[in-house]
Amino acid sequence: MGIMDIFAQLEKEKKSVGKPEWLIAGLGNPGLVYEKTRHNAGFMTMDYLAQQEHIEINKFKFKSYYADLSLADTRCLLLKPQTYMNNSGEAVVQAMQFYKIDISHVIVVFDDISLAPGKLRIRRKGSAGGHNGIKSIIELTGSEDFARIKIGVGQKPNKNINLADWVLSKFTEQELEAMQKACGDACEALKLMVTNSTEKAMNLYNA
Repeated sequence: MGIMDIFAQLEKEKKSVGKPEWLIAGLGNPGLVYEKTRHNAGFMTMDYLAQQEHIEINKFKFKSYYADLSLADTRCLLLKPQTYMNNSGEAVVQAMQFYKIDISHVIVVFDDISLAPGKLRIRRKGSAGGHNGIKSIIELTGSEDFARIKIGVGQKPNKNINLADWVLSKFTEQELEAMQKACGDACEALKLMVTNSTEKAMNLYNA
């Protein structure tokens, strides 16, 4: 890390004093076996954001690895739940309750098989749409009224492939290139969303 990176990190830490205003949760499954799999698009986005912002998501609480930072001059809590996908709500609810963050200030980033790799779809709220991680969050918060960024991971190439096998399969090298762009776009969208410019984010980045 160069001297300018150190100064940048100190400045971000200085701004991150106090209670987080927003909770940003990227969903995925923990462990090396799940790295670069389709279901881990949320984790990939959190890691991309951490690298971009010169921080590490390495503290552990709320059944998650977490970090806090100033994003677009707004204090945010980044969360990577370690509960496995189907129990993501346990982590999100714990963090919300600890910091008294309202559901309207929660953003969830996760994979979507209905979108091609690299494409985004931003929504202010909505149903689970068959995604077990989102289903868990809705069940445990009792609300669908949280924003989300869906990261496209591609449809099953044929109907005979089991859905669970597909979302746990790894991206190809070409798909990973598209995912890099998607993660970058998602991070830019997050900067807008935490400054209450979700409409602008949707106009700029929705597929």
